[in-house]
Amino acid sequence: MQTSPHVPAMLTDVVRQALRSAQDQVNGLVLGKAHEVRLAFVALLSGGHLLIEDLPGLGKTTLAHALASSLGLSFQRVQFTSDLLPADVLGVSVYDAGSRQFQFHPGPVFTHVLLADEINRAPPRTQSALLEAMAEQQVTLDGTTHPLPDPFFVIATQNPVDLSGTFPLPDSQLDRFLLRLALGYPNAESERELLRGTDRRHLIAQATPCLDDAQVRALRDAVGQVHASEALIHYVQALLTRSRQHAGVRVGLSPRAGLALLRAAKAHALLLGRAHVVPEDVQTLFVAVAGHRLVPEAEASNGPALARAILQTVPVD
Repeated sequence: MQTSPHVPAMLTDVVRQALRSAQDQVNGLVLGKAHEVRLAFVALLSGGHLLIEDLPGLGKTTLAHALASSLGLSFQRVQFTSDLLPADVLGVSVYDAGSRQFQFHPGPVFTHVLLADEINRAPPRTQSALLEAMAEQQVTLDGTTHPLPDPFFVIATQNPVDLSGTFPLPDSQLDRFLLRLALGYPNAESERELLRGTDRRHLIAQATPCLDDAQVRALRDAVGQVHASEALIHYVQALLTRSRQHAGVRVGLSPRAGLALLRAAKAHALLLGRAHVVPEDVQTLFVAVAGHRLVPEAEASNGPALARAILQTVPVD
């Protein structure tokens, strides 16, 4: 992150340096993916959640682990499988004979960072168990509401839905993820370095936490101070309108998607050392924010491709 006197004043030099160190560390663990790493930090700073989708073996779990190890927050990992139950994620109330009362035993969701690994290998009932947690930062069980830690950040990985043994995430679940990323194959130089270097799992185990919960909250507060001009807001609204009219789109972007895009753009500006949003912030993030929210008319259509087409049709005034 570049330093700038125009960064929100509440963001201290210590927090700026901690954020730079965290990004540098993750980039050192996930080679050749600086853009994807930056977008992962956008999701964190925006108070959203991150979905990483790609083929097996391309570094989805490595990025999630590297990010979690650099945050200095409590961390839990859940391997989603076809027999995973909602109680395995949320927790369960167990009757205690001594007190003659039910005692709540919290599940792994009660953490700062939850890695939901291969989330689309679990059935829809278990997937939907995370809906309230991701939207409201709380869990309601047996009529009692339990708040989750602050910050609460879900990093989910999933394999492409055409692979065997996967259950497509419903639209309501996808909408809870601020960004969806795809890593792709590394470039030749990065791949050679991976082949020559130390095992990533060993390096991640040695990673040093660079941030803490108070600093993450300060960063999220600073995102709220980043300025978006009226012209910028009109540009975002024009993208939303175009998404509802574009050929090949059955369901366009909702106002909630627009709010997510704007907050993500503010976080991106903050990461680059600015206290104001520019159209390039929106353009950089639009496909990652909109691609999984657009519902195509034809099954063969591709949400990210539609998002790129929409972006090209809306001029910047």
